[in-house]
Amino acid sequence: MFSIMKVKSYFSYLGMSKFNWHSEPLSDETVITLNFKNTSNVRRYFQSHFGECWKNNRIFMAWFKENIGKTLKDALEEFRKNHL
Repeated sequence: MFSIMKVKSYFSYLGMSKFNWHSEPLSDETVITLNFKNTSNVRRYFQSHFGECWKNNRIFMAWFKENIGKTLKDALEEFRKNHL
């Protein structure tokens, strides 16, 4: 397993820690970065897949923090599998 410092360094090197979760366009290929935030932009993205009644939860938010480097498509699959 990677230490948080190695992950932080790796994503900083790639410039991925500067991703703006508030305003950047989101797609299935968007990579979950170290600075992931549950913004209204992120909520709109998930609502577009699961409907207006979609609600986030702490367990799903923890999944994001544990899966830096995966994509939003991976997050969609995780939500379908474990949270519906």
